[in-house]
Amino acid sequence: MRYVVAPVSDFPPRSRRIVRVGGREIGIFNVDGAFYAVRNRCPHQGAPLCLGHVRRRLVSETPGEFRLADGAPLIVCPWHAWQYDACTGQAYAPGDPAVRSYRVAVEAGVEVERQPFVAETFAVDVEDDYVVLEA
Repeated sequence: MRYVVAPVSDFPPRSRRIVRVGGREIGIFNVDGAFYAVRNRCPHQGAPLCLGHVRRRLVSETPGEFRLADGAPLIVCPWHAWQYDACTGQAYAPGDPAVRSYRVAVEAGVEVERQPFVAETFAVDVEDDYVVLEA
């Protein structure tokens, strides 16, 4: 299922937005023009993961030397600093559980308008003065 979230102009550089889709909170991040989406729940203890810091990775080939890596940043849990790859949801520490990541894309408005959007509907019956919703 695809969901149109907002115009790109609503996501300035280094911004985030938390949306509710299908009963789940999902954080969407604009990091230097690249968009990432992960579930807003840290698998460690349920913290609101997407409220944490977004950091580039440090990598080192030799002791005492390091550099900032290109590519997907890490999302750092605001409670206990567990770190997750913003693209794949993989935990930075080996053996830690991953967080769910989602594909996110930027599409031209003309293309989005052509999509066959369908509103979710439910059957409703009236039985002895009670309204009953079938979901």
